[in-house]
This record gives sequence, structure tokens and C-alpha cells, in this order.
Amino acid sequence: MLNPAAPVPLYRQLFDELSGQISGGQLGVGARLPSEPALARAHGIGRPTVRQATDLLVQRGLVERRRGSGTYVRRQEPRVDLFSLSGTLASFQQGGLALRTRLLERVGVRAVPAADPENPFAGRQAFTFVRLGRIAGRPTLLEHVFLDPRVFPDLHRERLAGVSLSRLVEERYHLRPSHAEQSFRALLAPPPARAALGLGPGEPALLVKRRLHFPGAPSAIFTELLCRTDTLTFFQTIGAEIHHG
Repeated sequence: MLNPAAPVPLYRQLFDELSGQISGGQLGVGARLPSEPALARAHGIGRPTVRQATDLLVQRGLVERRRGSGTYVRRQEPRVDLFSLSGTLASFQQGGLALRTRLLERVGVRAVPAADPENPFAGRQAFTFVRLGRIAGRPTLLEHVFLDPRVFPDLHRERLAGVSLSRLVEERYHLRPSHAEQSFRALLAPPPARAALGLGPGEPALLVKRRLHFPGAPSAIFTELLCRTDTLTFFQTIGAEIHHG
């Protein structure tokens, strides 16, 4: 059910619903999406809003339009856009992958060591937690997340295992990131991370460091992601989402 009062635009809510049906198998490969008029009637929204949602599905490679026939679900390769501002869980979902997460370290306010100059919380206190993501039971992603406690008060009261952090930030704190900075490098993970991800002694991981900025709250979230690269392709989309007048 779409919520007009939510801070998330209606087209994005519809996109999330449809992409979730695709990743969850309710709309399988080759399935035809309902027509734009049918979706508009079913959700009580205008056709331009539906078109924005389906345009984004096409842009993300989840569906394809066939002239004179309709819009159909495409076969998905295991690819993940790790630069998506929609969040990590949503990035995997939009790639047609079900990422299951559990907490390895519960959220709490902790002192952040001053050793990493890329971490905006170095030498300060921040909410932190560590989360392990699995695909089909196989460890795939290890997240170490840092959040500004002034921007996200009472975060420790929220449930974070299996929850989309980006959705929580939007719905609980009414914030959406304005922009981000991100770096990539391949490395040999330290022993605890290697054990959590099930990596062999010489197997590298992809380290992604992401800094998220919000209106009036720069660098409010910093995330270190360690990713296995032997079964997935990680990519970055260049360009903006499609918006219509």
C-alpha cells in the first residue's frame, strides 16, 4: 500500500513494491507487468507517477519494454549497484538478490579510533554496529556502519537486523541523502572479517568506504563494506534517476 504522507515519493514507493515482487519471485522472468492505467487505478495514483516508477525499473535493468506488447521482467544477472543511494539492502533487491542480514555487533555509542582519516567520526563518538549479509546462506557482505548520534537520536532503540537502514532513516528521521562520496579498493581482509566472510587465506575482498551527506547534516553516515567478489559483479551507475515534470 502506497503512503502519500511518507517522505518517500510515490513513484519510488511503487518502484520498491514492484522491484520487491520481482526479487521475491511474485513476478518471475518473462512476466508481464500490469499496464500503466491498471497500476494507476490499483494504487490510486496518476499515470505520470506510474511511468516514473516503470522508467526506473527499466533504467535499473529489471524490466524491458516491448513495443506494442507491454513491459516484461528481464532475466537478471547477479549484479549489485553499490553506489545506489537507496541503500545496501535495496541495492541487492534491485539486482534481484535476496540479502539476509544479522547483527554481529549490536548498535551502541562507541568511541571511534583516530587511525582512519577517511572516517569522519575518527577520534569521536558515534553510533556503530556490524552486520553480516548472506545470499542463499553464503556470507557475501560485511558492513561496519557509523552514524552521527546528534542526527539519529535513540537509534539504539531501533531494530536493525534484516532492516533497510535507508528506509529506517527516511521513515523514522524523515531524511534522505543528498549526495555521497565513495571509494573502492581490493585488499586482503583482516582475520576476523575474513573468517566472517568465509574467505580463504589469499582471497581478496572489495573494500567500499561510503560517506553519506544529508541536508543540514554532512557526513552523517559512514559505512565500510567488505564484499566477496567471487560470485557477484559490483558496478556503479553513472547518471541520475529519471524524473518527469
